[in-house]
Amino acid sequence: MTGRRHSRKAPRKITPQSLENAAAAYLQRFAASAETLRRVLLRRVRRSAAAHGTDPEAATAMVAALIERYRRVGLIDDRAFAEGRAARLHRRGLPISRIRRHLAEKGVAAPDIDGALAALAEADTGPSLSADARAAFNLARRRRLGPFRPAADRALHRDRDLAALARAGFAYALARRLIDAETPDAFVAETAI
Repeated sequence: MTGRRHSRKAPRKITPQSLENAAAAYLQRFAASAETLRRVLLRRVRRSAAAHGTDPEAATAMVAALIERYRRVGLIDDRAFAEGRAARLHRRGLPISRIRRHLAEKGVAAPDIDGALAALAEADTGPSLSADARAAFNLARRRRLGPFRPAADRALHRDRDLAALARAGFAYALARRLIDAETPDAFVAETAI
């Protein structure tokens, strides 16, 4: 290898059609909130303005109009995005506080976050556990912590398992109850609402 660096191709000049194409391509690849799409498009606008010396304010107005149009026709739905992302993160075993923070970082409005978390609580069909207890249970099952670990290894890995749940954001009392449970069913029986 000669060590040559590849220079980036100069970005295209921003037009309404180029923004439309970029937004459509992004939404085909990724589920996104309106704010996430806005950030992606504004990053493209800034690169283009720097390369071509154009006014970024005009393009910013085009981005706002495009996002508003996408909201009207239903291509962007922050509530549906929040519900889907919350369900996915909950299945992965994240506590409600982390899910709330993640959605806020994605630019989802507080009412949409609250609605998504309420829908998550309604959709839970398992034993009647709190949302955080259900998420901790899912994480422990997925990572084979506590009662999901072979009995011979539990005492040896107890502190490590507690630390894993603490790093995930669960309360110590909940983590201790889960890790010290003899079986998963014992945890459910002890923690059921």
